[in-house]
Amino acid sequence: MVKGVTRRVVVIKSPDKDIFDEAIFIVREGPPGASDMRGGDVILQAQLAADSYIRDNIERRGLPRLPALVYVAAGALLSGLGMLVYRLLT
Repeated sequence: MVKGVTRRVVVIKSPDKDIFDEAIFIVREGPPGASDMRGGDVILQAQLAADSYIRDNIERRGLPRLPALVYVAAGALLSGLGMLVYRLLT
């Protein structure tokens, strides 16, 4: 059943599609004059909420975001140390 209620919806597209496609915010409607926020302010608040979610929930998982060259160098260093230990023990 559909009621005669309208809601304001703010949709934020993700700049990085690996994290999420889009975030949908349903904006609370209050009595007239209860909120002095303009449309741009509502969108800014939604973007800040999405950024906060990414920082708090997504970026903590797994390895830290470092340039690929750092991982390549670490792998080469570990491989070199492994070969050195192998040569010294044999």
